[in-house]
Amino acid sequence: MKAVIALGANLGNPQEQIQDAIDLLSENFFVVSVSQLRETEPVDAPGQPHYLNGIAIIESEIPPLDLLRKLLEIELAGGRKRSVKNAARTIDLDLIAYGEIFVDSPELTLPHPRAHQRKFVLEPWFEIEPNAVLPGYGPVRELLRTLE
Repeated sequence: MKAVIALGANLGNPQEQIQDAIDLLSENFFVVSVSQLRETEPVDAPGQPHYLNGIAIIESEIPPLDLLRKLLEIELAGGRKRSVKNAARTIDLDLIAYGEIFVDSPELTLPHPRAHQRKFVLEPWFEIEPNAVLPGYGPVRELLRTLE
């Protein structure tokens, strides 16, 4: 099943840290494609360094919570420290969508509840999958138009 993962970092060496995360993803899953990385301004976090953001699409058959746990392990391996909400980070991996699965639990919400509002998620996703659809929200192409 296809999983869409947002990649981001704004501390240390973001490009290297994102590549390390992609390498770890590829050790555990089949990485279908990875977008180019983009420099973006932090959202709801003034004064932080700019981010590098991108999207990876992988194939996985494990349950959604297990996939989330694997992403959290990769973040931990990349030096991610969770402190306050929207804190700067060495690596951030967000599960945006997982096939057509919908989840609403304390640990995980699928699709990601704010993905449809985030240009830094939608643009790189559209780049590598122009016909992408965010379940419950519609075509990524149309979602991007609403943000312009």
